[in-house]
Amino acid sequence: MKLNIKQTIFVGLAFMSICAFWSLYDGIIPLILKNSFHIGDTLAGFIMALDNILALVLLPLFGGLSDRVDTQFGRRMPFIVCGTAAAVVFMLLIPLSDDIGSLGLFIAGLMLVLLAMGTYRSPAVALMPDVTPKPLRSEGNAVINLMGAVGGMIALLLISVMIPKTGKPDYLPLFAAVAVLMSVSVAVLAWKVREKEAAARAAAQDPEEEPETDAAGKPKPMAGPVKKSMAFLLISIALWFMGYNAVTTAFSKYAQYYWNLRGGGFAGCLMIATGAAVLSYIPVGAAATKIGRKKTILIGVALLTAAFSAGILFRTFSPLINVLFVAVGVAWAAINVNSYPMVVEMSRGSDVGKFTGIYYLFSMGAQIITPTLSGALLEHVGYYTLFPYAAVFVGLSFVTMLFVRHGDSRPVSPKSRLEAFDVEDG
Repeated sequence: MKLNIKQTIFVGLAFMSICAFWSLYDGIIPLILKNSFHIGDTLAGFIMALDNILALVLLPLFGGLSDRVDTQFGRRMPFIVCGTAAAVVFMLLIPLSDDIGSLGLFIAGLMLVLLAMGTYRSPAVALMPDVTPKPLRSEGNAVINLMGAVGGMIALLLISVMIPKTGKPDYLPLFAAVAVLMSVSVAVLAWKVREKEAAARAAAQDPEEEPETDAAGKPKPMAGPVKKSMAFLLISIALWFMGYNAVTTAFSKYAQYYWNLRGGGFAGCLMIATGAAVLSYIPVGAAATKIGRKKTILIGVALLTAAFSAGILFRTFSPLINVLFVAVGVAWAAINVNSYPMVVEMSRGSDVGKFTGIYYLFSMGAQIITPTLSGALLEHVGYYTLFPYAAVFVGLSFVTMLFVRHGDSRPVSPKSRLEAFDVEDG
């Protein structure tokens, strides 16, 4: 059994488009709020959390809906295509509102694009396990995350070259470029992946297991010990997102006002982290086949805690900070590649969309709290609180992760390293 790399790369185009948007969103929206509309860090943190507030409802809702939809194009693809189409239209209202100085249009555009993004994120992520046999999902998730990192890097590169260091920037060309990237990515996905056929092939390759439904055709309830592991895993996910998201949502402001980096200079650090993650996704997916998903995550959590702790030492920008962000990228790759497959492993096949939504319920729930809480600390205590805050929450996730006992079945190892990159036709 081997992963269909070509198909997985095409599937990953949806996640690439999503990550490109969120890199743009996290990097530019805080700057618009602060520099154009002069909104304080606490309120800005709440506004940055709006996407996560909406996600609490939208991701489980549309993940569950996509479990039950059956069209000639598949379960997930209609949500992905329609959601992307709406998002690329509404996102252009944001730079337009900045150009004309309309806070009302800005909030309207922001809400509309966040609603559009919320309709297809869970279906887009659930597509990978749908078309990938269970033993290969960590490797599949590695490829998906790699594609997401590429999307994020492209957006960051566009930010770094399209934002001037002086004067008021015009963000419309930047948003338009990312909108084109999103549109092309999803168009290629819809052209190259026949969801229903791919899902049928994956189901035929899955190992023999006990039936996932009862006599009435309903999913069997989760066993008590598995529920306990799921609870600790979800708490761990919330904690490491509390730490990590605090840095990603405030970093553009932190770099400008604490380290005195101008223009799109902050994007350089984030590109280094994303580049390190890109180089790490395949190796950490392979590592999970050797030592298991849980151990790989624990190593990543420990490294991320150490990296954020080291960030406390830098009061001004230094080239050594780049080393810190390399560690952040590698650590986040180790965590991200393996956490979602653990959730899916503990769920039932017919509930993948539902548990994808629950995964995002906890990750987004954390990201509702943390921008406002960390933003209040930045505004009322000082910008130096950012990295200590992040280190504490990520460190706590190491403790809760120790209590996770399920979802750690090791994927089937390839017979050779070359086989890991072999591509099946179809």
